[in-house]
Amino acid sequence: MVVEDEEAFVDALSVGLAREGFEVEVCRDGGEALRRFEEVAPDLVLLDVMLPTISGVDVCRELRRHSDVPIIMVTARAAEIDTVVGLEVGADDYVAKPYRLRELVARMRAVIRRHRPRGGPGEESGLEGSDEVAAGTLLVEGEVSLDIARHEVRVHGDLVTLPLKEFEVLSLLMENPGRVIERSTLIDVVWGYDYVGDTKTLDVHIKRLRAKIEDDPANPRRITTIRGLGYKFNAI
Repeated sequence: MVVEDEEAFVDALSVGLAREGFEVEVCRDGGEALRRFEEVAPDLVLLDVMLPTISGVDVCRELRRHSDVPIIMVTARAAEIDTVVGLEVGADDYVAKPYRLRELVARMRAVIRRHRPRGGPGEESGLEGSDEVAAGTLLVEGEVSLDIARHEVRVHGDLVTLPLKEFEVLSLLMENPGRVIERSTLIDVVWGYDYVGDTKTLDVHIKRLRAKIEDDPANPRRITTIRGLGYKFNAI
C-alpha cells in the first residue's frame, strides 16, 4: 500500500514498483489509508509523513494498535526529529525524499524479509522456531548467520568480529540474497545520502569482509562482484 498525495511520486512508484514485481494499491490521504487497510491487507505500507486529513505519523500510530505490518515512512523533511518520531510510533524504516527507486526497493524487500523470514537454511541448522528467527533478527544463508540484535556474525558456527560498517554492508547483502545490490545503493544505505568520500572505500570493506567470511578469499563465492553493477550474496 502506497500512501502518498503527490501525483508525481504516485505515478513513479506505481510504475517502478510494478516493474519490480509488487502489486500496488494507492491511497491519497491518511483517512483513506485507515479505511482501506483491512480491505487491502497489504504486505507492506509505504507511508508519506505529510498527508491530508490524517498525518502519516498518526496513521502509523493507529495501524500499530492492531497490526504489525511492515511500515516504511517517507518524507521530504529529513530532520532528525521526524525520524525519531516516525520510529517511536512503530515504523520499521525511514526514507527521505528524493530517493533512488532501487534503494527503496532494497529496503522494502529487507523489511518484508525480516518480517517473514524464510525457512530452509535456518531449519537445517536447527534454528526453526527460535525467537531470533521468529523476530526476523537472525539471518541465515548457507554457513553464514548474522544476528542483527546481538551484532554477531558466525561462519561455520565460529564467531567472526566485524566493525560496524562491515556488519551493515553484510546485513544489506544478506537481507537480499541472490539479488545484485548496486554500489550506489550500498553507499547510500551504509554511508548515507550525503557521503562525498572516495567510493573505493566500499571495495575496501568488501575485501575485508571476504577475508573474514570466505573459505577462499582469493576466489570469493559468497560475496561476488557483478561488474558494472555491484555485489551479490550467495548462500553456500
